[in-house]
Amino acid sequence: MRIAVVTGASSGIGREFALQIPKVYKRLDEIWVVARRTERLKNLQKQCPVPVRIFDGDMQRDYIYERIEREMERQGADIRMLVNAAGYGKTGVFGEIDPDEQLGMIALNCHALTKIIQICLPYLSKGSRIVNVASAAAFSPQPGFAVYAASKSYVYSLSRALGAELKSRGIVVTAVCPGPVATEFFLRSGTLPNPFKDAVGADVKQVVRQALQDSVRRKPVSVYGALMKSLRIAARLIPDSMITEILRRMNKIG
Repeated sequence: MRIAVVTGASSGIGREFALQIPKVYKRLDEIWVVARRTERLKNLQKQCPVPVRIFDGDMQRDYIYERIEREMERQGADIRMLVNAAGYGKTGVFGEIDPDEQLGMIALNCHALTKIIQICLPYLSKGSRIVNVASAAAFSPQPGFAVYAASKSYVYSLSRALGAELKSRGIVVTAVCPGPVATEFFLRSGTLPNPFKDAVGADVKQVVRQALQDSVRRKPVSVYGALMKSLRIAARLIPDSMITEILRRMNKIG
């Protein structure tokens, strides 16, 4: 069974991947979607042009991975694309954010992503693709967004290293690093008093379209928009101390 697996598929970037992947893979048998919100996944199931298999559950609990792994073995899954889009962020000063929220970001953004890659890897083969949704926040430390940015740096670094390891098997790994995207993300994260976010907000359809094109082109990193690409270059050239000070002032931290 030729499948794509998409985590965080109930909304935002994950949902858009589930809708657009059939345009890239014309002969998929199913798309397997993973998220907590069952009704959202059922609505997605009605809109997707290929059959959708729902795995509703909390990716911070082991049972969801057991369900997925058992079904992959039973179906003899051939995973053509794995998209890791599950994740969330919380803005604010580190010492003022609920510790459970801080650890939850690490658990979902890092631990869950790593675990789903581990269980899917035996079912990936030549021509398969892994797409990990990181963030432009991965390029430098982010005062006011410290744990989220650090977690996405993990995703970025893991993706680059994993891509090198899997190259000999013909498996492509792409880290997607968007700036602010018009999704429900900021409803949970909260906002910072930084006017920059609204000025560079991107459309989710365009971000995902670019990410899929970059994956097909075997690019290790997908960055949408000229400004975000410029910021990636700047992060390489400007010392972290200067970047963090600029962001501290822009985000009005301290």
